[in-house]
Amino acid sequence: MHDVASHFSGSYAEARRKFLDAAADRQARVESFEMPQHRGALGETLAMDLARLGPADATKLIVVSSGTHGPEGFCGSGCQVAMLRDDDLQRRLADAGLGLLLVHAVNPHGFSHLRRVNEDNIDLNRNHVDFSRPLPVNPDYAAVDGLAIPATWPPTAADGAALAAYIAQHGVTAYRASVSRGQYAVADGLFYGGQAPSWSNRTLRAALRRHGAAATHIAWIDVHTGLGPRGHGEKIYPGRPEGLPLARAWWGADVLAPFEGNSASPDVSGPVVSAVYDECPQATVALMGLEFGTLPDMEVLDRLRADHWLHRHPEAPEAQRRAIRQSLREAFYGDDDAWKGMILGQSRVVMLQTILGLQKAG
Repeated sequence: MHDVASHFSGSYAEARRKFLDAAADRQARVESFEMPQHRGALGETLAMDLARLGPADATKLIVVSSGTHGPEGFCGSGCQVAMLRDDDLQRRLADAGLGLLLVHAVNPHGFSHLRRVNEDNIDLNRNHVDFSRPLPVNPDYAAVDGLAIPATWPPTAADGAALAAYIAQHGVTAYRASVSRGQYAVADGLFYGGQAPSWSNRTLRAALRRHGAAATHIAWIDVHTGLGPRGHGEKIYPGRPEGLPLARAWWGADVLAPFEGNSASPDVSGPVVSAVYDECPQATVALMGLEFGTLPDMEVLDRLRADHWLHRHPEAPEAQRRAIRQSLREAFYGDDDAWKGMILGQSRVVMLQTILGLQKAG
């Protein structure tokens, strides 16, 4: 019997060890895809690790992914380790004949180095677009880039006044949307989507093609943190509008869709889970971003602003670098037992709902 805290880790390296050990104990089939030319903050190997359970030819598959946004992996990894250690949950999966694919650390570089973005400053939840077509345009970002990432950090009084004036004119909702919906023009800016598929994008798509080839039904839960009330898991629907009724049938009326305007998340371009439409077109899919709150939304955004300022200023003193990295970790990881207990309880409920939904799917 494991206590709540034991499923979680204090670093990417520890999280990876716990995940691989739990997968081995469960006799899961493991694949590891190591990043070329990059090492972790402690010099460790960086990898996207997959653990597969259930029949290899299962027609109904659950995918649970963690670490799309770097340090959000502390939460997602803890959920995945708990799932692997949960005898009752694993029995239910086996009895239903379901496949389970756990994707650990979609963004291992950001997880280890405590950055929400990847090794190229790309937000992976803005990177899964069709790069053969014209990229989404965010015409409002140019006006806020210099306000959000000022020349000095902390911002000066004049910087704060300029940002406050913009918010007073346009509203806080418009400010957050212009910053966070995604942009493809400023490579060192916030929520940058990139100019080509990232390593994580390519690696994950290849895994989906293999593991989802036999699937007629796929449920994908991507674990996130940083939006909403502390400890609450918002069920965010990041898929195509026509799939929303199925998501609500499986997971409840409290599944919220950004395109309906009632979610803590903006309606973004290129989320990771959208790759399933391209790679598993034969499958009926239900998608969820399971988003656990940490700190107030604007505080989280301010800490992201500091991180991007640091990215633009590698000459910053080491003490300031450490402080900004620690503050970002705290923005995406509620490192206390009460928060962790809330996360594990809610993620387990979602898994049980997913199993029941897939069992009923015809």
